[in-house]
Amino acid sequence: MATAVTSTRSAAQSLVGTGGLAGRYATALYELATEKLKLDEVLPQADAFARLIDESAPFRAVLQDTRLDIRDARKAVLAVAKQQGFSDLIVNFVGVIADNRRLPHLRQIFAAFAAVASARRGEITAEVVSAQPLTMAQRAQLQGKLAEAGYSRVSLQERVDPEILGGLVVRVGPRLVDTSLQSRLVRLHYAMKGAA
Repeated sequence: MATAVTSTRSAAQSLVGTGGLAGRYATALYELATEKLKLDEVLPQADAFARLIDESAPFRAVLQDTRLDIRDARKAVLAVAKQQGFSDLIVNFVGVIADNRRLPHLRQIFAAFAAVASARRGEITAEVVSAQPLTMAQRAQLQGKLAEAGYSRVSLQERVDPEILGGLVVRVGPRLVDTSLQSRLVRLHYAMKGAA
């Protein structure tokens, strides 16, 4: 169980950042959307695409399977993107990602895109990992708590990870607050071991 907590934390940490491969693609998407005056349209769609990846295990499997023929993977991913109603800019961008054999990195690219957009707006990004997608009320409550903690201009970067069982893992800069049920169980396990 301790390894699962570690892997959850490292996965959350690797999502943010604007360097490397994901950062280059994210910056290119941001600049293209800005140039075409479509940034306001692309921002929520990129977030929706990231949620689609998080919430659909079969879709994630297609993205991660490097054994698939690139043409088949591209066709499948673009069919899903079109069926979900994403704009031509997003569909074409995902097509480029597929052509360059970077589909396994698509989730990180969209996370880096959100980080690039937040940084350019002067916002702080809070990475939030939850066992289930957050409701609008939960999102508002979380933003209220973050504002109370001094993070008034904060954008939420959400990711669903059923392995945490419940609760939240929130990272704002170097600060990490882990209230997940999984980490509580790990702490209880160690406490019981120490008491024996």
